[in-house]
Amino acid sequence: MNTESEKQFSRRSFLRGGALGAAAATTLGLRPAEALAGHDGTYSKTSPPPAGFDFTKGSGALQADKIVDSACQFCNSNCRLKVHIKDGRIIDVLGEEADPVQAGGLCVKAEMMTQLVYNRFRLTKPLKRVGGDKGSADSKFEPCSWEEALDIIAKKFLALRDAGDAKAIANKTSGRLQRGTGSIIGRFFTLLGSPNDTDVGPVCNDAGGNALGATFGMGNFTNGYGKDENTGMEDLGSAKYFLFLGTNQAETHPVTFAYLLRERAKTKAKLVVIDPRLTPTGAQADEWIAPKPHTDLALALAFLQHVIAQKLYDAKFVAKWVLGFEELKKHLADHGYTPEWAEKVTGVPAAKIKAIAEGYAKARPAAIFCNAGISHQLGAFDTYRALAFLAAITGNVGVNGGGCNFMHNTWPGGLNLPPVTGETPKKDGGLPVGPDWFAESILHSRPYQLKAIVTEGNPLIGSANSKKVQEAFKALEFYVFTGLFMEEAAYYADIILPVASGFEMDGVYMRRDDRSIRWQHAAVPRVGGSKTDIEIWIELGAAMAKNDTRNKPEYWTDNLRAEWKDYGKLWAEFVARTPGVGGMTQARMEKRAEPLRWPCPDEKSPSISTLYLDHPSWYRAAEALDPKNKGKRFLTGSGKVELFTPELDAKLATAGHNALPIFYTHPEVTGQNPSIVYDEQLVPNPVNPGTVTPNVKLGGLSDGKVHEEFPLMGMCGRASVVHFAGVTQWTYVGKQMNGVRLVQIHPRTAEKSGIAQGDKIVIESPRGAINGTATIWEGIREDTIFIPNSFGPAQAMGDEFGLPRYETANTLVDDRYFDNLSGQQAYKCFAVRVRKA
Repeated sequence: MNTESEKQFSRRSFLRGGALGAAAATTLGLRPAEALAGHDGTYSKTSPPPAGFDFTKGSGALQADKIVDSACQFCNSNCRLKVHIKDGRIIDVLGEEADPVQAGGLCVKAEMMTQLVYNRFRLTKPLKRVGGDKGSADSKFEPCSWEEALDIIAKKFLALRDAGDAKAIANKTSGRLQRGTGSIIGRFFTLLGSPNDTDVGPVCNDAGGNALGATFGMGNFTNGYGKDENTGMEDLGSAKYFLFLGTNQAETHPVTFAYLLRERAKTKAKLVVIDPRLTPTGAQADEWIAPKPHTDLALALAFLQHVIAQKLYDAKFVAKWVLGFEELKKHLADHGYTPEWAEKVTGVPAAKIKAIAEGYAKARPAAIFCNAGISHQLGAFDTYRALAFLAAITGNVGVNGGGCNFMHNTWPGGLNLPPVTGETPKKDGGLPVGPDWFAESILHSRPYQLKAIVTEGNPLIGSANSKKVQEAFKALEFYVFTGLFMEEAAYYADIILPVASGFEMDGVYMRRDDRSIRWQHAAVPRVGGSKTDIEIWIELGAAMAKNDTRNKPEYWTDNLRAEWKDYGKLWAEFVARTPGVGGMTQARMEKRAEPLRWPCPDEKSPSISTLYLDHPSWYRAAEALDPKNKGKRFLTGSGKVELFTPELDAKLATAGHNALPIFYTHPEVTGQNPSIVYDEQLVPNPVNPGTVTPNVKLGGLSDGKVHEEFPLMGMCGRASVVHFAGVTQWTYVGKQMNGVRLVQIHPRTAEKSGIAQGDKIVIESPRGAINGTATIWEGIREDTIFIPNSFGPAQAMGDEFGLPRYETANTLVDDRYFDNLSGQQAYKCFAVRVRKA
């Protein structure tokens, strides 16, 4: 612990140091009491502020000319960043102390927002390919004007459309975009006639939203951080029990996790973390449980069976609000999904499974949290469904402090533009939602061949089976990369477009977790000729208008209006036309220190924290979303939680699933387990309308042969609190703090392979091999190794530190195995072996 004399520094220094200290505190495994003393990487009003003086006050050099309210865009904590400007330049970034959830807190990534602005590797001009093989570091590009670049793209798109090949054009968004960018791109693709305006969900977290939608009627995180403005009660902070599965909140949501820990100190709530490895989140828990990777579905089914067998469910809630309970009870009994059965599958003792089930069921309210550790399993949809059942039968849904808090990537309800004017082409035949089907389509024309792609992210790092993706993008006819830096994918591009960073744009940024948004103002002018993605697509529409011989220019310019490049005007359109958004005006958000939650029907309405709350505020909001919801608590067809209905069962059966999940897992989980077989046949996707998916057969035993050569299970995930996807790898602090790929290996596993701490190692799977550095880590299962993702071979910032350039971790992942309903790729288990380099 620091001495009192060591604490004598300014609050500004404390916040800067606190940000840098986030990783250190969690790495040391500090307990909650120590974290509350100010060592969790955030500032909390519940802790005494540090003593000392602010020596920037009165400084001609360091006293800001103005402070701009912006927002961090690196994770779902949705922190307000108060950007201090001096002579037009950023000199400091602080947090919002008036927001009781943020409580002034920031993590290390806040200062990286500035390093995205001022960065010598920034793309500042459009570039066009003039030589070199696609994918080669020797690729040659030369600058061109925006007009020329967009003209090239428009002519290519129109040539494909006029040849009857509009659906050969695709786009994939990412999480870095201003809210509503997807609506603009969707409008463009409607005008073009292609169904393939896809999002990042299958790489991130779509499955949770899909499962919640099927069960409760809406695909959204059910509860919120901070007080419910309708009831005046603390929401998630009032939970008496936190059940975390596959979520490392300390590193992925550090500021909102700090809020949960502060409230937990008051309520004495129990925190149970289920994860195959000990994370900084697990270090804060009362219990850390380490199941075999990819077996969380077995745990969820066993929790359900034990709660029902012991009559720990909420009988009154079930009788009034739940459909399919008796069918679920019979299903669990018929399949023998007991804790004893689950012990054999997961490696977690039956007694421990029973204790967790009982602890969760008896503690009211109790909250479940999940993230990519569940989403990145091939049974993600079914696992989330089973966990939603657990919340429902215990009465932990529709209550403050409870719910299914499944992180996912959907904007609530969409954002609506005015109706399209003019007759648009028919759109049909959308590609499957996963596993990033672009590569399969390009290489094998299945179900048809893509010929032109635009991305707002980096598929060369984000997609599974990276070697296959590289092969595909080499073969792709036409590719447009938009980004801040010359990332891996840029070397495959025909056109490269420079985008603005978060501090260079107005907009709305969102905490997808609890549907909360805040307004952000541009803090500094654009670097070079960079543009926002919304501006790019609207200007591309203007280029289409100039070159389209089939339609009048107004077909494009009236439907993609130039005035919408002013984000304030675009947001006003969304507010006026989108159900549940009417109260979320720019002016209202600008006045608030706290973000505003959706749904929020009008400016007199407090925003909704707890969905499905049996309270007038929820019924009013539900009706505002759709008049058909009048009087409904749950927004399903029945108005109740739907565990099982014959209609839902038949719908899911078309793709090989059932309303009541059966256990299956990845064929590369060690041992012989019920698994999955994919048909060549593509069928309509019952969860994602307008797309197709391979039909599957569930339940046949895996043969385990892969483990004769590859005896371990690999998992990919967040490198640390320092990194968010690949973009932070381009910042100075990102590479300085976490520029080495540290692979976690259990001491006994390392000893068998002759590996010591700090050794350079090679990790191999049936798909390929990558390099890393061994971190001997007792907090991981012996049969599992953890491989940080987001590293890639183009990351030039690392050269300044003498760091290696790594092949992407997703080289090891098999793209054939995925959740055929949500499209989630299975990053959380793949067969590997490890050796000293």
